[in-house]
Amino acid sequence: MVLYFLPGCTFTKTGCPKANSSTPIEPVYPTSSTGDVFPWARYRLPQSVHPVSYDLTLNPDLDDMTFTGRAVITMSVFHNTDRIVLHAANLNITKATFKLGDGDARDETILEYRNNEQIAVKFSEELQAGQRCVLTLDYSAALSHTYGGFYNSSYIDKDGNKRVLAATQFEPLAARKAFPCFDEPAFKATFQIRISRKSDYMALSNMPLAKSTPLENGLVQDEFEKTTVNMSTYLVAFIVANFTPISKNVSNTLVSVYSVPEKKEHTHYALEMASKLLAFYNEFFEIEYPLKKLDLVAIPDFLAGAMENWGLITFRETTLLVGKDSSPLEKQVVASVIAHELAHQWFGNLVTMSWWNDLWLNEGFATYMQYTSLQTGNLFLAVRFRALDKDALNSSHAVSAEVNADEQVEEMFDSVSYEKGASVLLMLRASLPEEQQFRKGIIQYLKEFSQLNTDTGDLWNSLTQVCVGVDVSSLHQNVSEMMSSWTSQKGFPLVTVSVQEDQVGCMSTHTLTHTHTDHRSINSQTGGCPPAFSLWNIPVTYVNDSCSVAPECRQVFHLKSKSDTLKLPGKVKWLKLNYQNTGFYIVHYGDEGWAALTDALSKNVNALTHEDRASLIHNIFGAFLFFSLLFLNLLKYMSSETETAPVTEALLQLNSIYKLLDKRQESGLQARMKDYILRSFGSLMDNQTWGEEDSVSKQELRSALLGTACSLMQENCVQHAKSLFKQFAESSGTLRIPGDLQQVVFTVAAQSDEDWMTLLNMHQNVTLDSVKILKAGLDGTFIQTQDLPLVINTVSQGFAGYLFCWDFIQENWDRLIEKFPLGSFAIQTIIKSATSQFSTQAHLDQVQAFFSSLKERGSQMRSVQEALETIRLNQRWMDKNLPSLQQWL
Repeated sequence: MVLYFLPGCTFTKTGCPKANSSTPIEPVYPTSSTGDVFPWARYRLPQSVHPVSYDLTLNPDLDDMTFTGRAVITMSVFHNTDRIVLHAANLNITKATFKLGDGDARDETILEYRNNEQIAVKFSEELQAGQRCVLTLDYSAALSHTYGGFYNSSYIDKDGNKRVLAATQFEPLAARKAFPCFDEPAFKATFQIRISRKSDYMALSNMPLAKSTPLENGLVQDEFEKTTVNMSTYLVAFIVANFTPISKNVSNTLVSVYSVPEKKEHTHYALEMASKLLAFYNEFFEIEYPLKKLDLVAIPDFLAGAMENWGLITFRETTLLVGKDSSPLEKQVVASVIAHELAHQWFGNLVTMSWWNDLWLNEGFATYMQYTSLQTGNLFLAVRFRALDKDALNSSHAVSAEVNADEQVEEMFDSVSYEKGASVLLMLRASLPEEQQFRKGIIQYLKEFSQLNTDTGDLWNSLTQVCVGVDVSSLHQNVSEMMSSWTSQKGFPLVTVSVQEDQVGCMSTHTLTHTHTDHRSINSQTGGCPPAFSLWNIPVTYVNDSCSVAPECRQVFHLKSKSDTLKLPGKVKWLKLNYQNTGFYIVHYGDEGWAALTDALSKNVNALTHEDRASLIHNIFGAFLFFSLLFLNLLKYMSSETETAPVTEALLQLNSIYKLLDKRQESGLQARMKDYILRSFGSLMDNQTWGEEDSVSKQELRSALLGTACSLMQENCVQHAKSLFKQFAESSGTLRIPGDLQQVVFTVAAQSDEDWMTLLNMHQNVTLDSVKILKAGLDGTFIQTQDLPLVINTVSQGFAGYLFCWDFIQENWDRLIEKFPLGSFAIQTIIKSATSQFSTQAHLDQVQAFFSSLKERGSQMRSVQEALETIRLNQRWMDKNLPSLQQWL
């Protein structure tokens, strides 16, 4: 039975009664798996009973790939109720007993409603508020063959033997697949965990090992200390494997990094970074990490990049393990992921969002700290640009968005929650009058809500409390008003600016209108925000020609209305808004404004910071739907550009046009675009070295330039790559290719039949042709299934591979959603990779027809709406711009 709950209407057996009806309302409940009435019809659990503690015993069998378990759940009754409803998924519950207070335990019947993954116990007499009770559930289940819940995995050791292991991934909705629980973030409790294992295995969980007890069947039971903190279920974790650790004490915490034994030598950098970051966060947040140990575990087969389980952080091997000779860029990737997951130990674990609609409170903060703790400015700038691109779509969502289904929960794990969340935090920090106010505010937030759950409003209140010397009530209004306008609605503003002598006119319109020209045109002075949206309170920062680079040059004013006028001290030649791109908005300067900025850069490339130069390139592509000679004029200065951020942004934008032409098979225009890119950046490309490079920024620049050069088959680049691969192959892999150049070199090698086979044999002594790679990834036989989204993304870069990927996805959709949950980031990536470069009506019709046919198997996903919208935009862009692009080239 499917129930649709509408505002203001309670469904009954006789329909929806009038508001003043005195007829008793009898809710319609679904039918349980046994045919009995299931006593709950909502997606969210009732609030009448809360868990206090879980005592869990798990017995995994890695031979049969099954496990048994016992969950003893102690609960507190908050409100009188005649039922207990909690979550369980794919668990065969064999026995259930219930004990109220000091009374005797009695057997109970468990009802199950599989659609909502809920189970329930119904009582003949109500439980009373204030009572304590205990529910004990014995159950069995199969270890999962996907990446959620308690799942099995395997790897081949150095001797060629297959080793099996079991690990967990519970966020967001999979703890219920390992044990019955109240699987919502706000139901925090303590956990006591016991796990049995073979004697040649080890077990890990959130807390340190308390004792190990030999069992009669030859197994060993490990009992872990009871958690000293209240935890949400999605943060519980346990692993049964044969891993090897290295460890180090940091303050009162034992930090360990675990890996398969043969990769132990690659764990040292991770231990070093985790130790430094733990010490940094302890001091920065002024709150000590609360557990005795912090484990970081590299799992050979793991879908997420990493997972912040409290005290037991799990990683892909590629995001935790690096060799001693790895490049600075490779090490930065590992450091960045560790910084993100360690930040979660405070933001997410210590203080947790109440519900998934405010996921950004976890992920936005962790992303913000990931970049600011390591000061990876170029990387943070680039992800802010990509977050703007995503959020410009009508199919985007608010940072804090309504979530009422599993699929919607999964879809919250996207660039809006992560990168836009981090971006609005950066904007807030930059807009506060004192540099330390932001830090004081988040410390206040962490201390006030330690081990509790919060919503977005709690964060704004904490930030308000630290602003000394300002009227609190008015400041509360300012902070809440300014920030809620950024988190409660999708999209962002386009600020149009015009300079007349010392008068600056600014107008704000909604950029969530890629399909509405009146909001994007340079002459648009009439279009305001659509009625569904409120205006933003925009902290507009700006510099001008008299002072434009140093931080003290920055000025701030708040654009609160649709338009406003700013008075400058004197006449200026030009104005650059959004200093260093710390604000989440784009700017359009009008023809004269763009011309003045272009002229300034042509005379002195350092007239603006490199962040501001990159910002201009991003904005000029983002502020127009139609093609403009302003692009060409601005990019003329690029011959003098040597900084990473502006070059990589320009290459990304130009490559996106080139790929559209490639997929349309516009060979003439494609050739001219290729010539333009190589002409504009050729000297910079040729100046790149192919040896080891210590600077991360220079590695990023080199990777982008040579990646583009080789993809466009620039002869110099291709020959260098082939030569380097030949040396690498002849050395049997002992010669090291610099980490930032490996993708470039291997991509060129893979285009040759001979080198392709050499690559495959190096990866594993198996012969496969390129077409079989996708199926191998789906089967997990040769390419690990965790890497399939990345494989699809890579194969999609070429014309033939692009069409093949789309066919593959259609043919294998049901298998894909068995492996990856509907709405998950993996599915989002697969859909975007396979459709984002289509630009014809035929492809639009094909994509729309396929996803419509899926119905409950994916048709309503936000990523599908994004795909369709992107194709329409591509189609419109191509139809409008091909003639002018041809003339321009």
